[in-house]
Amino acid sequence: MTRSVIDPITRIEGHMRCEMEVEGGKVVDAWVSGGSFRGMEKVVEHRAPEDAAQIVQRICGVCPVSHSHASTIAAEKSYGITIPNNARIIRNLIEGAQFLHSHILWFYNLAALDYVNPLNALTADIADTYALAQAAGTSMNSDFAQVQERLKKFAANGQLSIFSGNWFDAEDGTAYTMPPELDLICTAHYLEALKMQARSSEVAGLLGGKMPHVMTIIPGGTAFVPTAQKLDDLWAMVNEIYDWVSTTMIQDTLALAPFYKDGLTWGGGCGRFGAWGVFEGPGWPYGEDYTEQMNNRYLPAGVLMNGLEGKVDNVDESKIAEYVGTSWYKGSETYQSPYFVTEPEFTEYNVEERYSWCKAPSYDGKALECSALSRVLVAYKRGVPFITENVDKFLKDLGGGLGLDGAAPASAVVSMLGRTAVRQIETLYIAQLMKDWTQELIAAVAGGDSTYFTKSLTDSGAGTGFWEAPRGALYHSEKVSGGKIEGYQIIIPTTWNLAPINQNGEHGPIEQALIGCPVGDIEKPINALRLVHSYDPCVSCAVHVSEPATGKHFETVTNPWGVK
Repeated sequence: MTRSVIDPITRIEGHMRCEMEVEGGKVVDAWVSGGSFRGMEKVVEHRAPEDAAQIVQRICGVCPVSHSHASTIAAEKSYGITIPNNARIIRNLIEGAQFLHSHILWFYNLAALDYVNPLNALTADIADTYALAQAAGTSMNSDFAQVQERLKKFAANGQLSIFSGNWFDAEDGTAYTMPPELDLICTAHYLEALKMQARSSEVAGLLGGKMPHVMTIIPGGTAFVPTAQKLDDLWAMVNEIYDWVSTTMIQDTLALAPFYKDGLTWGGGCGRFGAWGVFEGPGWPYGEDYTEQMNNRYLPAGVLMNGLEGKVDNVDESKIAEYVGTSWYKGSETYQSPYFVTEPEFTEYNVEERYSWCKAPSYDGKALECSALSRVLVAYKRGVPFITENVDKFLKDLGGGLGLDGAAPASAVVSMLGRTAVRQIETLYIAQLMKDWTQELIAAVAGGDSTYFTKSLTDSGAGTGFWEAPRGALYHSEKVSGGKIEGYQIIIPTTWNLAPINQNGEHGPIEQALIGCPVGDIEKPINALRLVHSYDPCVSCAVHVSEPATGKHFETVTNPWGVK
């Protein structure tokens, strides 16, 4: 057997290491490690929940809105607040803008260079490029000849700029197999994506005051009050984003899939999927039943413990636990929600003992994938019309592109390439919802609805914010007394997906997905990198601040209930 190590993994947020045991050209064992500690739970203790909603955004500049949203929901549950309908719409719009920014950024500017080789585009025939783009039904907004000239200038001076530092020369027969014309199309769209993800952030900034780290999502509703000019600007921007997403992302995915079709046969992971739900749905408010609220979101909550073949279960908070025995924390306990304890204690990197700052969450004692794929699968099983229609269409179009007699099987989405692909369906759904919500807000304002905030009538309580970040399920829980936080806990998507071995000896979702991954080049295992990128890990969120020069560290005990 041979060890293959990727350290650090690039084109992600944070610090991550991937170590694999390779035998016979495949991964037979794997360990993934989050390489830094953060103590955000400690930072918000003894502060007001209103402060926490601002502070926790600093966990990550890529998904700050989701942290603010989950924290705000936890505060609202603590205080028994139901926000006004206008606040629901505006918060959905801010969240949707962040999702669009993150999805576009991830697919084109982070993951695409695992498939697209801009250097290969130097030999593309321009006429054939336009013909291929037209056949694929994808965007032809760019001047492909001009893009090719820009690439030639990069190559001529020996500096590839944003395209440098990748494994285009990997000695692997499946490394980069697309024709030059498709490489040129996707490279052009990579450059277009830089503008479109920025435009999405501009929407979040318009409604949130700034981006990243918005200021208008607050316990009780929103501090944003729309004007006619801002609504006009919003309408123009959401239409611009929708027009680009609808003509580019799914089409590009279907165009590149036939060249990497083996990626539909491996990388499925643990086979269990969880989503906490995101974007509050119509029919608001739902009353005190939090489960009903989560299940009625535009992307609803649910857990698939038996994969595609099983039924959707409602989320049960009591089944969430965290194990610390293989992570750099004191003890080897399994803590049950919401009674978590976080006491950091770094020893050494040792895959036989402790090897990550990520804890090992479990649901009903088992590893659980919490990702964009999870959201799409739960929404499909819940019968969300847009998702079911477009997943079925995607499978039909994918089958045609692969030369199959009929649609690709539903099981194809539970794979490395499937996980990567279905996120584009969600992107299109959100882009459409952004238009719908904008029209809904315009109509509400025109009708005279001017309510955006509900004041709390209490200053004590406990609550949990189940929500989603672009990468998957997000959980913020707090206990408040006298207007101050006594205890706080966060479990973010990458904590679930990047989990080390749990209390039952079971690998976490990414580790399980890596097992069976084909490796053609030990030094440059491109398929393993594709697999990790399919989860879009955000390690800065997943690992809970040490100061190496002084040895100072936080000892964060987030257990105000006193439960042992």
